[in-house]
Amino acid sequence: MPLPFLTADRAFEAADDVTLPFEDHERWRRPYRPGPWRVGAAALWLLLASYVLFAAVIIALTGTLSAAATVFGIALVIIAGALRLLRLGVWVSAHGLHHARFLVTRTVPWQQVAAVRTVQQPVRWLGLPRTVQGQALLLVRRGRAGDELPVLMTTHNADFLARPAAFDRATDAVEAWAAENARG
Repeated sequence: MPLPFLTADRAFEAADDVTLPFEDHERWRRPYRPGPWRVGAAALWLLLASYVLFAAVIIALTGTLSAAATVFGIALVIIAGALRLLRLGVWVSAHGLHHARFLVTRTVPWQQVAAVRTVQQPVRWLGLPRTVQGQALLLVRRGRAGDELPVLMTTHNADFLARPAAFDRATDAVEAWAAENARG
C-alpha cells in the first residue's frame, strides 16, 4: 500500500503555493514559504534557548532565584528573537504591503504603491555587508523620489539563497497582489 504523504519521491506541485479562491484576502499572508536558511537559524536559536532554560532550572535548584530569573529572562529574549526571525519578510493583504524586518516593520497601503518591480543589482548576501550580483524586488511608492527604493527581498536573502525558482514565484505573487490592489 503506497503512502505518498510519507515518501520523498512525490513530485513537487507548484499549485501548492497558489492562493485558493475562497481564502480571506483581508488576512495578512506571506506569499512564499520561509527559506531553509531562515528556518535553520531560528532552529539553532531555539536550541540555544533550550540550553539556557535548562541552565535556569539548574540555577534555580542550586543557586539564587534572582540569578535563575535573569537567565530565564535571557532565554525568553532568545526565544522572542527566534520567533521574530521567522516572521521576517513580505506580507500582503487587501490592505497593503507589510515589510517586516528584525527591528522595524513598515506597512504601505496599496494606494501609495506605484509599482513593485524586480531589478538586477548588487544585493547583500544573507543580510551581511558582502554584496553579490543578484535580483531584488523593489517597492516604488507614489510621490517619492526614485533615489532610494526599499528592497523587499533578494535572491540572496535567507529565504531564497540557492532557490531562484522560489524567488521567481514569490516576486510574481507580490507583483500580482500589487497589480490587483494598487489602483488609483
